[in-house]
Amino acid sequence: MSDAQKVADRQSAEPPGANSVDRFFRITARGSTFAREIRGGFATFFTMAYILVLNPIILGSAKDKYGHTLDGAELVTATALVAAVMTVIMGVGGNLPLALAAGLGLNAVVAFQIAPLMSWADAMGLVVLEGLLICVLVVTGLREAVMHAIPQPLKQAISVGIGLFIAFIGFVDAGFVSRIPDIANTTVPVQLGATGSLSGWPVLVFCLGVLLTIALLARKVKGAILISILTMTVVAIVINSAADIKSWGLTTPKVPEDIVAAPEFGLIGDFSLFGAFGETTVITVVLLIFTLLLSDFFDTMGTVVGITAEAGLLDEQGKVPNLGRVLLIDGTAAVAGGAASSSSATSYIESAAGVGEGARTGFSNLITGGLFAVALFLTPLLTIVPMQAAAPALVAVGFLMMTQVKHIDWDKYEIAIPAFLTIAVMPFTYSITNGIGAGFLAFVLIKTVLGKAKEVHWLLWGTSALFLVYFAINPIQQLFGVK
Repeated sequence: MSDAQKVADRQSAEPPGANSVDRFFRITARGSTFAREIRGGFATFFTMAYILVLNPIILGSAKDKYGHTLDGAELVTATALVAAVMTVIMGVGGNLPLALAAGLGLNAVVAFQIAPLMSWADAMGLVVLEGLLICVLVVTGLREAVMHAIPQPLKQAISVGIGLFIAFIGFVDAGFVSRIPDIANTTVPVQLGATGSLSGWPVLVFCLGVLLTIALLARKVKGAILISILTMTVVAIVINSAADIKSWGLTTPKVPEDIVAAPEFGLIGDFSLFGAFGETTVITVVLLIFTLLLSDFFDTMGTVVGITAEAGLLDEQGKVPNLGRVLLIDGTAAVAGGAASSSSATSYIESAAGVGEGARTGFSNLITGGLFAVALFLTPLLTIVPMQAAAPALVAVGFLMMTQVKHIDWDKYEIAIPAFLTIAVMPFTYSITNGIGAGFLAFVLIKTVLGKAKEVHWLLWGTSALFLVYFAINPIQQLFGVK
């Protein structure tokens, strides 16, 4: 066949009216539109914009070994910059609606476990090392091979577990559910509202937001999630203006006095790659890197699989498109996060909000990343969305991801039990990694006791062994005298 004929055949296969951007991102080919991608990009940004407030609070509230703290304004800049750059790179390079930003949980490990043992620069250097190690695993094909070795029902269970997990996050962060104080004479861990009942305007905003979101979804209104977020933000601003409420949480919904704030880049590049080895023992450094690596590795795996499955982009074998590039970009994000002193950046499960709005390609990332770039200068304006207005989106997306539970064969115990543990452990321990680990270990154990050990991929054996170390990290530290 001539080159001219090949070109003609390729052009005839392209969707009618597709332009170069459409063809590059395969927008029409994946059943999406520019409008859906744009709505999805906005929804993802507004659902995860809280990280611009939360990450600086977590990192800024901790002190390193020498009593130093990180500047809040510089942390906001670092957080927004890494999120903007890496989200756009993921969109262009991975072509998935998967945004990235500083990882929650990972930043807590850096702030409260690593920094007290060394300087901030040394701690961020460990984050860079962890990211580089992930990139090596990707380049060698090991990380992708691990993902392909996971049985399809377990991948579906991961998606369902993540759905419950992010719905729980929404309930907790909005104040609809709260932890019962340890001083209370009860063994019940959580309760409705702050006192056992719902009270206060912020919780009312959340409840109205949930009702609005599910009503719009039931009516199949385009932009349902984004409409809900924006509407409830306006409602929250009006309520706060009238009542002057002090209990919104991290973000108070009010029109800011200053709209523009100049970014401060003082933390960019402030890290020491090998400084940690001079601050503590080699064993301690290795264990700290291992903890970061395992959490980052499997949180990303769960997020990528969950988001891709929800978007309907998995192929017939349950594989993620462009997985090698996606994982390499995610590993590079960890490096970028450490180099910018904003902690390890990773793929965000809140991207599911954009998928819920119809995003199916990396074009939505250009919108999300662009908004993070704008946030470098307009942070006071773009962080007025209170969690109570954004959390209903998490609850709604949790429902959408929960629907995949129907694909799991619950009559087949060798897969049903590991799937159940995967689903249950994620929200009950507030960790995607813990849920995946529990599911893996149960899968390997049951296959072994049933005499089907040979059916387990060797990589699942290896990762399950690593999870044993992960779950037993405290006894191991005690064994080696690590405090």
